[in-house]
Amino acid sequence: MILLDGRKVADDLKAKLALDVVEFEKAYHRKPCLKVIIVGNDPASMVYVKSKHMACQKVGMGSEIINLDSNVTQANLENEIQKLNNDNNVDGILVQLPVPKHIDLTAVLKTIDPKKDADGLTFLSAGYLWSDFEHVQPCTPSGVIKILDFYNIPLKGKRAVVIGRSQIVGKPMAALLLKKNATVTIAHSGTENLRHVVQDAEVVVVAAGKMSFFGSEYFNKNHVVVDVGIHKDLNGKLGGDVKFDEVSAVVKAITPVPGGVGPMTIACLLENTIKLARMRMAKA
Repeated sequence: MILLDGRKVADDLKAKLALDVVEFEKAYHRKPCLKVIIVGNDPASMVYVKSKHMACQKVGMGSEIINLDSNVTQANLENEIQKLNNDNNVDGILVQLPVPKHIDLTAVLKTIDPKKDADGLTFLSAGYLWSDFEHVQPCTPSGVIKILDFYNIPLKGKRAVVIGRSQIVGKPMAALLLKKNATVTIAHSGTENLRHVVQDAEVVVVAAGKMSFFGSEYFNKNHVVVDVGIHKDLNGKLGGDVKFDEVSAVVKAITPVPGGVGPMTIACLLENTIKLARMRMAKA
């Protein structure tokens, strides 16, 4: 069994990004800058945001966390985003998800300037992705592809199943697998005989959002499994959608949770910010 170590891949990418930051600063006399907006004080979200901030610092990028009250109005949140849209020293904007229920996420995504869309989740970014237009890609799916590439997992001509159809992971994951010439199936809660669908695949990306839902009965020795899920049980232990101890004993390769896709999501966020900075400065 091959352990697909996302931390190792992320460290390799961040080493390259640190060099990119040095080159950018020499050319433009400033550092690429990411601003992250978090609404409220959700403990898990705060941990993620701090991790992103620390990763920016590690590669030499500029970074700031903008913490807004959980009761912030839609208008005030959108005004904060517009300020960042208009700030020439800001290259990437990210609104940490989830946002409180009273916030209209669709309106938030429409407010973010696609030229500063570090998460790759605005509607224009999604259109670019499916149209093969050069732009940033959603961080988590991009991280999955980089892990598979790093470990020389072939995708061309392979049967791939993505379990989950979210705008953040499932749908863009399918698009990126198609770009690698895989034959892609998107499975979801309405899929009949899911086990059979999975068994017929060679690469399985699990983003169902259900902790430890998938056991060894779903998989076989030919499977490469990427577990995008991350959850915390009642004892505070982190785990994914897949029962790692059980499934790792039967498959060809698998990502751990934690230490798999998570570190790559952050590394790809930094990569997106640097790419957006270069694109903006090239047009300045």
